[in-house]
Amino acid sequence: METRINVHTLEPQAFKAMLGLENYLATTQISKTHKELLKIRASQINGCAFCIDMHTKDALKNGETQQRLFLVSAWRETTLFSEEEKVILEMTEEITLVHQQGLSEATYQKAALLFTENYIAQLIIAIITINAWNRIAVSTHMQIEA
Repeated sequence: METRINVHTLEPQAFKAMLGLENYLATTQISKTHKELLKIRASQINGCAFCIDMHTKDALKNGETQQRLFLVSAWRETTLFSEEEKVILEMTEEITLVHQQGLSEATYQKAALLFTENYIAQLIIAIITINAWNRIAVSTHMQIEA
């Protein structure tokens, strides 16, 4: 698969706006573990090899285990993820697959029991942001760097 256009060089203002979201997310309360899990799960759903590669490497650097990374796509079938992580992964799936139902009331209520409203808002923005990055990477055939 050949790389297509480079959004960064062709539309630097748009790229800068996307980086603005990343800079905002760096100031939030979302833990590194939570950020990487949601980025990996959304990227798996969207079939974004570039982002899966990037965020699994970042997760490993942050102390994540290989076993948990191998099981992110099957998180419901394991006890390796905390209740908070499971809710975040469920939120990620529902928001990423917005055409199916979006963030369900049941999942939102689970999140409300575990997180503050601000944390929920930050999670939603993080999920939306990785979905946008996935769409850029998939649309332009961004290549994995070995």
